Amino acid sequence: MQAGTWDLACQFNNTDHHTELNGTDRLIVRRGQAFTINLYLNSGSYQPGYSQLHITAETGPQPEEQYGTRAVFGLNDEIDDMCWSAAVSSPPGDTVCLSVCAAPDAPIGRYILTLDGRIQFDFILLFNPWCPRDVVYMDSEEKLAEYVLAQDGIIFRGDAEYPVPLAWYFGQFEEGILDACLRILDMNPKHRRNPGKDCSGRRNVIYVTRVLSAMINSNDRDYGVLEGCWKDTFDGGVSPMSWRGSVQILRTWSSTSCLPVRFGQCWVFAAVACSVSRALGIPCRVVTNYYSAHDTNSNLVIERYLNEKGEIDSSTRDMIWNYHCWVESWMTRPDLPPGFDGWQASDPTPQEKSEGVFCCGPVPVRAIKEGELTFKYDAPFVFAEVNADLVYTLKYNDGSTRKIVNDQKVGQKISTKSVGRDEREDITHLYKYPEGSAEERQVFEKANHQNKLLQQKGNSGLHITIKLSTGIRKGCDFDVFAIVSNNTEENKKCRLVFASRAVSYNGIIGRECGFKDLLNVELAPGGERKVPLSLNYSKYCTNLTEDNLIRLGALLIDYSTKEAVMAMRDIVLDDPEIKIRILGEPKEKRKLAAELTLQNPLPEPLQGCCFTIEGANLTGGSSIAEKLESPIEPGQEAKVKIYFTPTQSGLRKLVVDFDSDKLGHVRGYKNVIIGK
Repeated sequence: MQAGTWDLACQFNNTDHHTELNGTDRLIVRRGQAFTINLYLNSGSYQPGYSQLHITAETGPQPEEQYGTRAVFGLNDEIDDMCWSAAVSSPPGDTVCLSVCAAPDAPIGRYILTLDGRIQFDFILLFNPWCPRDVVYMDSEEKLAEYVLAQDGIIFRGDAEYPVPLAWYFGQFEEGILDACLRILDMNPKHRRNPGKDCSGRRNVIYVTRVLSAMINSNDRDYGVLEGCWKDTFDGGVSPMSWRGSVQILRTWSSTSCLPVRFGQCWVFAAVACSVSRALGIPCRVVTNYYSAHDTNSNLVIERYLNEKGEIDSSTRDMIWNYHCWVESWMTRPDLPPGFDGWQASDPTPQEKSEGVFCCGPVPVRAIKEGELTFKYDAPFVFAEVNADLVYTLKYNDGSTRKIVNDQKVGQKISTKSVGRDEREDITHLYKYPEGSAEERQVFEKANHQNKLLQQKGNSGLHITIKLSTGIRKGCDFDVFAIVSNNTEENKKCRLVFASRAVSYNGIIGRECGFKDLLNVELAPGGERKVPLSLNYSKYCTNLTEDNLIRLGALLIDYSTKEAVMAMRDIVLDDPEIKIRILGEPKEKRKLAAELTLQNPLPEPLQGCCFTIEGANLTGGSSIAEKLESPIEPGQEAKVKIYFTPTQSGLRKLVVDFDSDKLGHVRGYKNVIIGK
């Protein structure tokens, strides 16, 4: 038999392989699952048992059978889904319906398939979380819809006391994104050094995840996607807060000769890694760890020194981040003992080097919970992020030091978006045992966490907490309170330092927003005092970063014993709400309007105001902006209508950004159900 023409049935195959959202103009399939090609014969007909076909599938610049980058196979009676195979599924005749199946452990990437040396076509092969034989298999349609197919989601920022949801447009199926993701793999230094070995490595999801963790950041000058910046100004780029999704970042990187896009911070690095992972077929989610430790010297202790005025010595590189985002990817770990399959943490934000490169993971989340610090990759660093001990020491003016009693804990409220809902799911229990439990102690023994094991409950009889008033919004003046109490039998004479400073989410302390130093606080036995501190907009307005965070610290020093107790708390200043109304009936290919309104909460006008919208299958893969010509006076509303045309039915998130000179980037979103 001799084929004349052929049809790759892209519409049918891509839909069958859950890749149709990438488009149906080319063949994109998943490993371990058959796809169908129709061959139209010029001469002869297909005769079962007689007709043969010589097939090769090749990927990468140096395909070789021993590396799994070249497969040679013929026709079988039926598909063998454990290896590359082909079978005819049509009756004898001049049209042959050929089923081809890639091995469930074949390298992912771009392939060329050759039939009988005459017919040649290319296709893209991806990981297959729908296939039980693939290491990324996930057995829940709901979870697959969330962790592979969802093109938008929620990332949690803010503070442990006040998690703030941020809508994000992952857009992994938008035009050009899959090509950008494959290009990331091709630009990685391992590929440029040894392309044959790197393409062979793409069989292994652990290898691919580790490459992505290195390539989403550009710290190694390796053509990575994003450049990080944690300064107050973002000269030569844009503020990380201005990104609404990953699509613009990946497109910009791909269209500018792979120059790093400026700038990202942790949630942006994590979100882009999530988009790329989902595009390649790896189930993935963004997680947020509140009070996240960055332990640079691997001693599981974050040490801080304060002077008598409550000022922190900032010479150490060890940091506590208000929150830190990374990703988890779903896979089995045949390289480790049984029991460590499932979610694996990896972190594309450049913090420390691993094997000479700025990357981190993947490490099983369960290995962190069990204190298995020898398990690959980078378990000690992630373990410290959620378990390090926080030690504050007071340096008196006379040079003597004293440990400060303080109950702030690292690794709180580890969060991710719930499956199928916008609510926060708390996954702290996947990373650590309950505090004070016998299991927690065993883990600390295994991990040699001496500081936690030796910990005594410090109790000086003096107690201090910080209370906030409700509804703290940007633009208003408000009071915060330090409540100090004496639980001893004696009169106490103390010094109270109560300070507030702007702070960045990564723990960098900024300028002062309000300060009190009371040298003579007297507390009777069982006595309590409530000390207010006023925070006025006129003072804090110019000191805030785009993170909208103010750190409060209250330090109480007992003159007679020199003991000190401390409380610390962060305030998230609420941005005004963007009201979003959808005008018109939401249907595919029908023009809609978003009516966007925001009231200026500040006692001064807003200049340079601009609304921007973006959303998967809503705004044509790009953003749509509308500038306001005149300033918005205090209490006045900024209002615009922006038109957009949805291209796909289903539940989508319209992500909205409002930018101005005084408020920075304010975010909002609305869930829109698009009908057919």
